Amino acid sequence: WPTPSGEHIDQISAALQLLRSDPDSRRNIVSAWNVGEIPQMALPPCHAFFQFYVAGGRLSCQLYQRSADLFLGVPFNIASYALLTHMMAAQAGLEVGEFVWTGGDCHIYDNHVDQVTEQLSRDPRPYPELVLAPRDSIFDYTYEDVVIKNYEPHPAIKAPVAI
Repeated sequence: WPTPSGEHIDQISAALQLLRSDPDSRRNIVSAWNVGEIPQMALPPCHAFFQFYVAGGRLSCQLYQRSADLFLGVPFNIASYALLTHMMAAQAGLEVGEFVWTGGDCHIYDNHVDQVTEQLSRDPRPYPELVLAPRDSIFDYTYEDVVIKNYEPHPAIKAPVAI
């Protein structure tokens, strides 16, 4: 984030440093909610903030999402933040704990009801395994560093993005 003095705050680096120096901190929060810029935004951030928490050497992350498209958006948000949790745990020398998702305005759009009904009719498949290549920095990861093993998805369900 830019500061009034022209400096920038790197919240990810700060969160990682806090995990390393004070893993018991209850203040390890990253915020996308920049009050001073909300009037200029087309929409305020949907996933507004997330908090890291360490218990028993395991890193957990809780995301608060103010507005949640449960069919198209939330699955990608969950996957992205779960991956970030794994990356942060690896960088901090911690095991991975839980990812907790909390939604404010959770909704399914009218034009997605048929697709959601189809999704709900499917039998769950076994969880895949995430394999993350070791890297020296949180910022060094590339797409190739992330491998999903034993992933057996159902066929994709197409739906228009609701605006």
